[in-house]
Amino acid sequence: QLPLVESGGGLVQPGGSQRLSCAASGFNLDYYSIGWFRQAPGKAREGVSCISREDGRPYYVGSVKGRFTMSRDNAKNTLYLQMNSLKPEDTAVYYCARKKRFSASDYQLGLNYDYWGQGTQVTVSS
Repeated sequence: QLPLVESGGGLVQPGGSQRLSCAASGFNLDYYSIGWFRQAPGKAREGVSCISREDGRPYYVGSVKGRFTMSRDNAKNTLYLQMNSLKPEDTAVYYCARKKRFSASDYQLGLNYDYWGQGTQVTVSS
């Protein structure tokens, strides 16, 4: 069983909403910081958000702040990324990944994450 599995992607119209899930197995999400990343065709991978193991707070990059929200369901050992007011530029494959030590200054760089999910496609188009 894969440690992290994303789901919830699909086609959504601009201005719409989508909720992605990141289900963890084989480990407790509480012991790790979990980040969301995305990669659009022809573009570099981009950090989106991360929930810190140290203080439990979610952190967001500027391009999604106010539109995206991370939450968790401890009973299901699952994290969610609620995406609202979606724009065509949000189109990408979205990945979740885990890391032990969180840093607010570089969580979005994708460094020192030891497991990555397989990704889920989000397409924002009319």
